Amino acid sequence: MVSKSDILDHAQVVDVNGEHVGIVDHFEGEDKIKLAKSDPEAGGKHHIIPFSWVKEVDDNKVILAKSKADVESEWQSA
Repeated sequence: MVSKSDILDHAQVVDVNGEHVGIVDHFEGEDKIKLAKSDPEAGGKHHIIPFSWVKEVDDNKVILAKSKADVESEWQSA
């Protein structure tokens, strides 16, 4: 089971296939991860994903349980 403390600011976020999704900016509230708007693929906007999407954390890399297409269609812009 993944703990919030396993997820570090500036960690890379990848989808279930290992494709880059974003960079952790910080936690937003208790259960949301804000992705950095400075990431080249972020389009200059913060995006928010639920902590529940995290499958595992390995070597400071956050691995999601969804595909990149699913993540990008469901994330919230901030």
